[in-house]
Amino acid sequence: MAQESIIIVGAGIIGLDVALVLAERGLGPRITVYAEHLPGDTSPNYTSPWAGCNFSGISGSDKNALRWDKLGYAHLMRLASERGREAYVARAHSIEYWDSDAPRDKIRAISEYLEDFRVIPAHELPSGVEYGISATTVTVNAPKHIEYLFRRLRDQHGVRFVRRRLDSIDAAFASPDTKVVFHCSGIAARTLPGVEDGKCFPTRGQVVLVRAPAVKSNVMRHGRGYETYVIPRPHSNGNAILGGYMQKGVFDASTYAQESESIVSRTTGLSRELREGGLEVLAAFAGMRPSREGGARVEREERHGRALVHNYGAGGTGFQAGYGMALDAVAAADDVLRELKGDDGPRSRL
Repeated sequence: MAQESIIIVGAGIIGLDVALVLAERGLGPRITVYAEHLPGDTSPNYTSPWAGCNFSGISGSDKNALRWDKLGYAHLMRLASERGREAYVARAHSIEYWDSDAPRDKIRAISEYLEDFRVIPAHELPSGVEYGISATTVTVNAPKHIEYLFRRLRDQHGVRFVRRRLDSIDAAFASPDTKVVFHCSGIAARTLPGVEDGKCFPTRGQVVLVRAPAVKSNVMRHGRGYETYVIPRPHSNGNAILGGYMQKGVFDASTYAQESESIVSRTTGLSRELREGGLEVLAAFAGMRPSREGGARVEREERHGRALVHNYGAGGTGFQAGYGMALDAVAAADDVLRELKGDDGPRSRL
């Protein structure tokens, strides 16, 4: 069955970006996505809807992370320019502060492509901040963006979505027609039979959703043992996400009043727009970022004589790095995909 030629396991931003890269190359009708949760659902273990989310220096400084960030920035900026309202992506002025240990090599790398990049002079920095930058980046309305991708993939590209929790990664190869499986299960990679990656762990975050129409800028402060951020949520009637927490190894979907109070206090001190424009607290949420020791895994192996491409472990950077990760994941199966394209007609290179 042609629809089973390509299986994607997981429908978070990582799996959706893989589907998008494949669909843009004409393979949409070949794809089935299996996932326990689909866009529109909410669950503490379905991380993508809870994200802030913006483009920031919170990702790693290794070669892969730098490349994924650059590719993701170009993709999101293009979406913001060409179909921003439809995709729930918008350009935004962004400010980022470090209290200490600013990743200078990484900052040099992103300075080469970020629009309007500027190092903030010392006399303009808040008290306690060692280093700061500003640039034009993007904000993404996370739950609406993944719903947009879901509709686009299903309705325009013929991708099939099936709500199903697989009992093992080997179950993705049940159809003899399946030529390649892209494994994008996020935090589930820690326990999924056939994967059981002990390097995976959750990083709990709590955020506060507020109505704050005056907030137009991203502001982030990387402190000693804390993260504080204000992220406007585009095309949302003036809402913003305030955060946050980065609690490594914590499995806890509860939200706590004292954490919400700390978030509101820290973000109000950080953002002039928030102080002057005011806010109305709408809700608090907690989610588990799908983190991995050593960084994300994008790697091919052979399983049952067929290709299995792992693509997970992005932590809190899935929206900014996901498209770049997807390009690498798809490239890892290039030989298989060329054969599938050849089945449809004259052989073409992807």
